[in-house]
Amino acid sequence: MSGYRSFAYRADIDVPVERVWRAFTDSRMLERWTAPGATCAPREKGRMHVVFGPGVELDGHIDVLITPQRLRLILLPTPGMPGTDAVIIEDFLFERVKPAGTVIRLLSSGVPAGQGWVTYYLVKRRHWELALTRLKVFLEKGLDQEK
Repeated sequence: MSGYRSFAYRADIDVPVERVWRAFTDSRMLERWTAPGATCAPREKGRMHVVFGPGVELDGHIDVLITPQRLRLILLPTPGMPGTDAVIIEDFLFERVKPAGTVIRLLSSGVPAGQGWVTYYLVKRRHWELALTRLKVFLEKGLDQEK
């Protein structure tokens, strides 16, 4: 058995990849589909920060940014996260599909498999699944379009 947990999640969104990318990298858009106060500094060595709810915080250093194809985060320690030397990664891949759609793949890895990490892993996984579902609705309903 591996000493780490990982998961993959796929979201198919019927809008162009540029709109999906903007929803991730524009702080005003990010906080509309994730949580108030969410921020993203979209550049290598930038940062993404989202507090999904009590005890569910994501603070990530952007170590790979390929517009509009890939955003990889190395998670930083947050309150409520058990202590570890592990490197926890959230890797978002954005794929343009025909006719004008996008597939987002979230590949999350590096969460220690120890008992102290079970709740963190399950809660983080569930919050990303819910957030990406909200993103799909947000974009497909055109809520990202400026009025």
